[in-house]
Amino acid sequence: MRDFNAKLESDNTGFEEYMGKYGLGVRNKNRERFLDICTGNHLVLGGTNFKHKNIHKETWNSPDGYTRNQIDHAAINRRWRSSLVDVRATQGGDIGSDHNLVLTKLRLKLKIKKKYTNHQYY
Repeated sequence: MRDFNAKLESDNTGFEEYMGKYGLGVRNKNRERFLDICTGNHLVLGGTNFKHKNIHKETWNSPDGYTRNQIDHAAINRRWRSSLVDVRATQGGDIGSDHNLVLTKLRLKLKIKKKYTNHQYY
């Protein structure tokens, strides 16, 4: 894990498979490094795939309250992309931080592994 503070913006040209078109903010220099790691590890950025109001995309608030960015991201393996139901930032959690909580909703369909018994009939 690493704290990249990557601002992805909404332009996903060249990275359509790994991010959606609903990013927030203006890209910064960490964007390319972060996306390189995501593509190398087949990670999809969930927060950019869902259309929300900006207040539900903002994951960081400056101390003066005027600057807000989407710098925290939920990444999931590309194989599980269809399991993503929603990703949004939520305010109101009293966590003593200038970051907002990033909530990720997943719908998992897990198969029950059948037990095979070795019956011996005489």
